[in-house]
Amino acid sequence: MNRIRKGDQVIVITGKDKGRQGTVLNIGNDGCVTVEAINMVKKHTKPNPMAGVEGGIVEKEMPMHASNVMLFNPLTSKGDRVGIKQLEDGRKVRYFKSNGEVVDV
Repeated sequence: MNRIRKGDQVIVITGKDKGRQGTVLNIGNDGCVTVEAINMVKKHTKPNPMAGVEGGIVEKEMPMHASNVMLFNPLTSKGDRVGIKQLEDGRKVRYFKSNGEVVDV
């Protein structure tokens, strides 16, 4: 079970976008996450009339390692560490380590 999933609200803890928060768009197999409007880069593209692609400079999100983001805790308004525990009915759920609040409902 992953500690960070697609659709989670996260906050960046290191790098050029430190302190910014966004939503996880994609998770790669190599432990990298792509966050909405975070780690933006400018990519120069060549025009391709056969595919209908215009040339120019395109801004896009690049993946960053999952260790550089923390799950955002709305109760404390800070990033928080996440643990995994098993409930009495056998389900595994994620919880915030600071207050024990369950993330998954």
